[in-house]
Amino acid sequence: MTAPAARYAAYLGLLVLGGVVGAAGALVQAAWFPLGLLLALLATAALFYGGMRATGNQVGLAAAGGGWLLAVIVLSFGRPEGDGLFGGGIGELLFLFGGMGAAVLCATVSRLPQTTP
Repeated sequence: MTAPAARYAAYLGLLVLGGVVGAAGALVQAAWFPLGLLLALLATAALFYGGMRATGNQVGLAAAGGGWLLAVIVLSFGRPEGDGLFGGGIGELLFLFGGMGAAVLCATVSRLPQTTP
């Protein structure tokens, strides 16, 4: 596999992994509040930072964040019958805004060292 193809495969993998972490975090934060919320936010931040470090640029963070956000948004929609995963409590809001805050913090605070070619 060539270098660009491997990089795109990593981005796709981070997108899928972001969706998995978002879905798992949505379940865990509600089940074991408040420790589940802390666990979900730590896993989210670790995924974002790890995606950036693994790919060597911030596109890895954006891919993981995009998958996470897509999963959280899709899971926040209710079904026509009225059931949904998020009940609208403080835990769900903290998970949503905390995850977005973790993405912003990872993107702005932890700059990767510049390498010379």
